[in-house]
Amino acid sequence: MTDYDALLVVSFGGPEGPDDVMPFLEIVTRGRNVPRERLAQVAAQYEQFGCISPINAQTRALVAALRDELDAHGPHLPVYWGNRNWHPFLADTIREMRDAGVRRALAFVTSAYSSYSSCRQYLDDIEAARREVGDDAPIVDKIRQFYDHPGFVEPMARNVIAARDSLPADVRDDARLVFSAHSVPVAMAATSPYVAQLLEASRLVAARAGHDPDALDLVWQSRSGPPQVPWLEPDVGDHLERLARDGVRAAVVVPIGFVSDHMEVVYDLDTVALARARDAGLAVARAATVGTDPQFVAMVRELVLERIDPSLPRRALGSLGIRPDVCPGDCCPKP
Repeated sequence: MTDYDALLVVSFGGPEGPDDVMPFLEIVTRGRNVPRERLAQVAAQYEQFGCISPINAQTRALVAALRDELDAHGPHLPVYWGNRNWHPFLADTIREMRDAGVRRALAFVTSAYSSYSSCRQYLDDIEAARREVGDDAPIVDKIRQFYDHPGFVEPMARNVIAARDSLPADVRDDARLVFSAHSVPVAMAATSPYVAQLLEASRLVAARAGHDPDALDLVWQSRSGPPQVPWLEPDVGDHLERLARDGVRAAVVVPIGFVSDHMEVVYDLDTVALARARDAGLAVARAATVGTDPQFVAMVRELVLERIDPSLPRRALGSLGIRPDVCPGDCCPKP
């Protein structure tokens, strides 16, 4: 048994007003030599949404739901929230935890998969925040990946069914399932199980939605960086247009790589990719993310309990094996 005295929700963060957008983008791209003109182009995307990313509001909702879940069912832990890239910053939250007497906390990261950017970088940021706070900062242990946990897979399957049912009756039964996740550089993908885990999650969701798990597409979105650096392809918008050219009449786009409808979902998918699909003549619907689905919230509690008591059974639906509590130091290295 391990004694924990807090749960820390760790998310990406996002701007919440006009004055936040450029400072936020500068933090996200720090050290990457991104031209100012490119940042201005991305800032214009946020302007379409009032310069507010949905991610912070959705993380607040998740934190509130987790507090209610733990208050109702235990363990009775305070729930804190810290972001990598915007307020509340991780270091500020860890300092608040220290001042409240927290000595050891579990971190739930709002990313289900293993790669440098979706796991290792969060671990690095947590440790950097602890160093900033000082020697008396609480220890923070990250909860394992949950891409194949029923608490993630089953709500996503229900969302796929709801999206498919929203399509016109004459095409919904033939709709192609198109699963989308954030693209990463090919070099980063090659040193992690990111692609394998996404494919496994997609197949599990498809099967539980009553779809042939061998008849789906895994595509990519939101690539950034210099064009000469190869990233995972195909792009979701290109793929949807190709389906239309090939005679496919309908598709359900499933944001399998995300747990909430943040900017990469509402802009890159809803605003850009789905518009390209409809312009190409494809009937298309987008499945919701899990957000604060009660089963997903209960999953987080289950992951907390299994970490407190290692004798408890650990659930996973896939065939890749449950990820370890503590990743090896050389896994998912920075490319």
